[in-house]
Amino acid sequence: MIGVDLDNTIVRYDELLRAEALRRKLIPESLPASKQAVRDWLRRAGQEDDWTELQGCVYGPRMRDAGPFPGALEFFVRCRELAVPVCIISHRTRFPYRGESHDLHQAARDWLAANGICDPHRAGLGLDRVYLELTKQDKLARIGQLACSHFIDDLPEFLGDPAFPHGVRKILFDPAGACGDCAGVARAASWREIQRLIFGTEA
Repeated sequence: MIGVDLDNTIVRYDELLRAEALRRKLIPESLPASKQAVRDWLRRAGQEDDWTELQGCVYGPRMRDAGPFPGALEFFVRCRELAVPVCIISHRTRFPYRGESHDLHQAARDWLAANGICDPHRAGLGLDRVYLELTKQDKLARIGQLACSHFIDDLPEFLGDPAFPHGVRKILFDPAGACGDCAGVARAASWREIQRLIFGTEA
């Protein structure tokens, strides 16, 4: 079983976060379209609450405006073609910590269907293989419970967690090349590279 994280691994929020932050007049126009740039700007400005509320918005009602990273859908299609079991294991709360209340889990399921991953005519991943866990500990436990052979995530601190299940091949999705070296972790800058790491081919 190959396990894949959802937010910032399959779903790309960079442009959407910048656009929503600009709409709310939280950041300057000069700030680049990068999740890290928006987050760091708001934290340096002492606006952690604004960052939390912004996340709740883009992971909820505005998630439909986010797109997948290039090659993500094709990866799931490839798994289907090769009959390789794959699942999505994500950590997100059911409702935002701040701001308006929205069902963040339903927003994720709707996005996966709309973008072809849970569409039976495209990648065909069943919703029974989408695990939206409430805590990081639950996410780690799910990876172990499903005996994942690989896990793909954008957070080096998650892959390096001491509780991360042993024997799982860790792949860090780092399209911006922003993360330092991580012991025991393979790095990929694109979904083409992920296909090469797992299947030995990019197509």
